[in-house]
Amino acid sequence: MNANQAVDGWDALADSTRRAIVASLAEGPQAVGELAAGLPVTRPAVSQHLKVLKSAGLVSDRAEGTRRIYRLNPVALAALRDQLDAYWQRTLDNYAAEVARYQAELAQDRAGSTTTPPRRPDDHH
Repeated sequence: MNANQAVDGWDALADSTRRAIVASLAEGPQAVGELAAGLPVTRPAVSQHLKVLKSAGLVSDRAEGTRRIYRLNPVALAALRDQLDAYWQRTLDNYAAEVARYQAELAQDRAGSTTTPPRRPDDHH
């Protein structure tokens, strides 16, 4: 992935090192050296990962003397969470619809016959 090219937040988080950087920044703002000290990669590699995260809008930086201090962008992270919440809600809604469909079939089977129990979807008769 080219660090100079704008990337999607999900694409940026696909890399385990970048996820580790985000997890570390969740503890608070840090400089590249501080981030690199907790990772099995070099400072230049951390800098490249930070460029990708910055391009995705997930982190911002500010100058503090000769260092750059990086912090998470809560607005960008909230947007990712909103997307994930939407996916989860659709999953729950589809599950509830499937349960309702199954219960309706069960009720219909019971209404149609009192001598044999309704078949479950996994029955092979």
